[in-house]
Amino acid sequence: MCVEGFEDAQIERPADFAMERVCENTVSIDFKQAKMVTAMGESWHNFVPAIRSGDWSDIGGRDYMEDAHVCIPNLAKNFGYNMVDDEVISFYGVFDGHGGKDAAQYVRDNLPRVIVEDAAFPLELEKAVRRSFMQTDSQFAEKCSLQDGLSSGTTALTAMIFGRTLLVANAGDCRAVLSRRGATIEMSKDHRTCCLNERKRVESLGGYVDDGYLNGQLAVTRALGDWHLDGLKEMGKPGGPLSAEPELKMITLTKDDEFLIIGSDGIWDYFSNQNSVDFARRRLQEHNDLRRCCKEIVEEAIRRGATDNLTAVMVSFHQEAPPQIRVNRAGRVERSISAEGLHSLRVLLEGQ
Repeated sequence: MCVEGFEDAQIERPADFAMERVCENTVSIDFKQAKMVTAMGESWHNFVPAIRSGDWSDIGGRDYMEDAHVCIPNLAKNFGYNMVDDEVISFYGVFDGHGGKDAAQYVRDNLPRVIVEDAAFPLELEKAVRRSFMQTDSQFAEKCSLQDGLSSGTTALTAMIFGRTLLVANAGDCRAVLSRRGATIEMSKDHRTCCLNERKRVESLGGYVDDGYLNGQLAVTRALGDWHLDGLKEMGKPGGPLSAEPELKMITLTKDDEFLIIGSDGIWDYFSNQNSVDFARRRLQEHNDLRRCCKEIVEEAIRRGATDNLTAVMVSFHQEAPPQIRVNRAGRVERSISAEGLHSLRVLLEGQ
């Protein structure tokens, strides 16, 4: 599906099922910026994100779990890199594998390290992320050439937060949406054959779309791995129809930015962008538990009919739950009744 824009279900799982998850319980803050704001006097415009996250995965109706994800509250510290003034960069990723779990697990385990080891990290983060996607893809190709049976691929979406900056990188059809006072901000575009720009890129590089599939083989036009498929990539020759190069989107967070939802494509087959934000806001207003909210999103997708592997990761920029927001709809007239009028109405109704 190309779109722009349950209560504790009991789900049977194979005995060997395990969620492909590498996460830490996380509440973090950019301490350097926090100290600067304190010194200046915190004001309406000096927003300091208080980062916390949650995650949930489910095998769905599939026989195997091919999704993987990662949540790292302090990326540099995790890999022994010393940041100036203890600045914090948090990292989150969802990797939706196909044809097996190897590519998704490899990218999950290696991409964060490759980013930190890139010469442009952390001063030129966009350059470091873009190169690291490509380098991780090439490294997986080398591993495939040494080990038979690694015939798999994965889409990848990562989100990095440093200070007030949010950087999202996407290759494939995982998706990220931001809630800004309840309104949806699209942070990624799906790379599928129904996307006109992607189709033009594919055809300019000698590829084609057959019945909705790239070269008749894949539903996505960007992914890491898939080196076993003919005509899509060739080791040492960039520019094949199937690209591992991510599209990037960077924004500056404000106090109105509430949370980010990252999901594998199985989520978005049953949630529109706005529907996911509305659903998550209601749940967070009830319990303000991000992990529980992710579980509820996954279970709701299953209730609506999802059979794919499902993964949801949420990152909140506040300790508090999202506030209630009154939505003014055009054409609606405000009405009120006085206490005296309410009493008269009650007497009238009770007397009937």
